[in-house]
Amino acid sequence: MSVIWHDLECGAYAEDLPLWRALAAEHGDPVLDVGAGTGRVTLDLARAGHRVIALDRDPELLDALAARASGRNPDMDRVSSQALITTVVADAREFDLAERYPLCIVPMQTIQLLGGPDGRAAFLGCALRHLRPGGALAIAIAEALDLYDATDGVHYPLPDIREVDGIVYSSQPIAVRAERGGFVLERRRETVAVAGERTVERDLIRLDRLTARGLEREGRAAGFARVQRARVRETADYVGSEVVILRAP
Repeated sequence: MSVIWHDLECGAYAEDLPLWRALAAEHGDPVLDVGAGTGRVTLDLARAGHRVIALDRDPELLDALAARASGRNPDMDRVSSQALITTVVADAREFDLAERYPLCIVPMQTIQLLGGPDGRAAFLGCALRHLRPGGALAIAIAEALDLYDATDGVHYPLPDIREVDGIVYSSQPIAVRAERGGFVLERRRETVAVAGERTVERDLIRLDRLTARGLEREGRAAGFARVQRARVRETADYVGSEVVILRAP
C-alpha cells in the first residue's frame, strides 16, 4: 500500500529531473540518490545511462524500484539495464557504504524530514564521508509553503487519483499549516473498491523549517568547502525548490 500512495503523491513530479541529469552529467558516476523511494529520480538517471545507488529507509519502496529496474512488472517503468541501479536500505542519518561518490543528491525536501538540526547534522556528516574530494552534495528544500486549511472553507488542490486492481485510490491535500519549527502537510487518503468498500484515513507529513542560507551555514559547519545554488521552479501542483549545492574539500 505504501508504494501506491508514494507513487500517487510524488511519482508524477518531473520539474526537477533536468537539474539532476545535468549534475550527473557534470560530476559523473555513481550517483547517490538519498530518499530514492520507488525510483522517480533513480530510474530517470539510469535511463540516461548513469549508475545510481538508491538509498531509502523503506524496503517496500526499494523493492518496487528494483522490480521496475528489472522490468518484472510490465505496467511499471523500465530501464535498459538492471545493473545500473543498486538499492540500499538505510537511514539517511546513519548510513555506512563502502563506495565514495562524486555526486549525492537529495531531491524533494527529503532533508526537511530528518527531525531538525541534529538530524541534518548527522546526515551532512554521513554525506561528507561518502563524497570523493571535490564531490558535490545537492539538496532541494522548500523555504516557504502557501498555507491553507479546508476546514476554513478555502480552495484547495484537486485530489490525486489512480485505479489499481479495481480499487480507486484518492489522495486529497486538505491543509498546509505552520507550526513551531516547520510545517504540517495534511492529506485525506481514501480508497473505494468495486464492491463499494471504502476506507478513509488522515496522513500527516511534517517538514522542518529551513532556508538555503541556514543550510549553507550547516554545511560549512559540517566541513563542506564551497557553495552554489540552483532553482527548480514551481508548477501548478508542486512548490518550487531552492537547491543548495555543497562541495566536499
